[in-house]
Amino acid sequence: MKKYFGENLKNDLPAGMVVALVALPLCLGIALASGAPLFSGIIAGIVGGIVVGALSGSQLSVSGPAAGLTVIVLNAIESLGAFESFLLAVFLAGLIQFILGMLKAGIIGHFFPSSVIKGMLSAIGLILILKQIPHALGDDRDYEGDESFYQPDGENTFTEIIMALQNIDKGALLISMIAIAILILWERPFMRKQKWTNVIPGPLVAVAWGIFANAVLFRQFLPDFVLSSKHLVTLPISSSVSEFLGFLTAPDFSQLLNVNIYITAFTIAIVASLETLLSLDAVDKLDPYKRIASTNQELKAQGTGNMVSGLLGGLPVTAVIVRSTANISSGGQTKVSAVFHGLLLAMSVIFFPGFLNMIPLSALAAVLLLVGYKLSKPSIFKGLYAKGTSQFLPFLITILAILFTDLLIGITIGIVVGLYYVVKANLHQAITLKELGPDNFVITLEKDVSFLNKAFLRKTLRGIPPNSHVVFDETESIFIDEDILETIEDFKKTAINDGISIKVKPAPNTKNPKLTEA
Repeated sequence: MKKYFGENLKNDLPAGMVVALVALPLCLGIALASGAPLFSGIIAGIVGGIVVGALSGSQLSVSGPAAGLTVIVLNAIESLGAFESFLLAVFLAGLIQFILGMLKAGIIGHFFPSSVIKGMLSAIGLILILKQIPHALGDDRDYEGDESFYQPDGENTFTEIIMALQNIDKGALLISMIAIAILILWERPFMRKQKWTNVIPGPLVAVAWGIFANAVLFRQFLPDFVLSSKHLVTLPISSSVSEFLGFLTAPDFSQLLNVNIYITAFTIAIVASLETLLSLDAVDKLDPYKRIASTNQELKAQGTGNMVSGLLGGLPVTAVIVRSTANISSGGQTKVSAVFHGLLLAMSVIFFPGFLNMIPLSALAAVLLLVGYKLSKPSIFKGLYAKGTSQFLPFLITILAILFTDLLIGITIGIVVGLYYVVKANLHQAITLKELGPDNFVITLEKDVSFLNKAFLRKTLRGIPPNSHVVFDETESIFIDEDILETIEDFKKTAINDGISIKVKPAPNTKNPKLTEA
């Protein structure tokens, strides 16, 4: 086991505990928002940890139910008419993902602009901060794990904070403030030098403080500060393994001929795969060891996970950036942390759900606030700004788009903007114009000149004054699109009328140059 998972168990086990604590309310909140049984979120979290974690090619990615799929899941359950029918769609979505992995479709994950991925990470960080402020203040009306700007209760991210400031719970605020202080203290250099702080992570201490404060300290000395159950984790309780197994639900295979099942399956497969590939790319960038995970292996792992989750009665699973970031922040180094978090989720709901239901949501909010800050530190914005407009604007627009819509819509907008700058840069790099002297020009065609360069070439040729001498340099060219060749040929036909002479500088050892002299 040690050889398979790595030699850093002392870091991975505590990290897995932290991820499990963060994942619990998120799994429940996403299930609640999806209109699915609460336990389906827990099942997805367990499967995402144990099954996907073991099969994944990523050492740090953590999978489970994702907030980005809540609307799709909610609409699918309503349109299909039964949760069991929806589970069949989840199973088939996993099968589709597995096939996509076999077909090596994961290559698409390598084409997301870096600035957009960084924007996604910073946006997630800001969302965590903004969404956890109400929970830190004791306003727990909105479910944990909500990432959308507009909320199901009619509020939005900012109005929810304003309402929370008007309804502060003193006990929750005290717990979150001291929990944040503990987490900051744990990050200090003098604390990092202590060996025992590597074994006992700060988030675990912060959560333990929250339980102790509410269950002992407040009850003994500050009864007005005691938190009610609505401010605590609410986990479905099973008194035995057999009762836990009773929560499992099987898909309805009698619906295999229902066309709507396949439409839902393809929708889940495509959206879940895109979210997974985006998260995987982001995790690779956060990995301190800069390991690159296989995207095709990840699609096969996610597909297997969704097939298992669908068979057991769970929600769809994807790689989730929030849990993955919590894993990295807590010192996780290999996939054992993801697997261990899944095992802990399973054991917690079977053996000690009552104890976990003592955890204040404000203590978990403190943990996520610090995770959010690490993802969106001011230094990240300064670094991208220093790289220029082509990097900073896609980064900033991705952040704003995600903040004011949701993750999938925002990242789509960011990718479009990012690709615009990529195409714009390539357009200008493929063809260059150099003036050697009065009425003496060299137009260099670089390695690859596509039809996208046609507009720029036409503009360049229109700027050539009469009675000039023009050299087309194709010495570095490997590919020149037919549209480009046709544009140059048209220019040569009219150049004679303007007294423009043309010379072609072909590539060395080329018997048949792409261009001919006028």
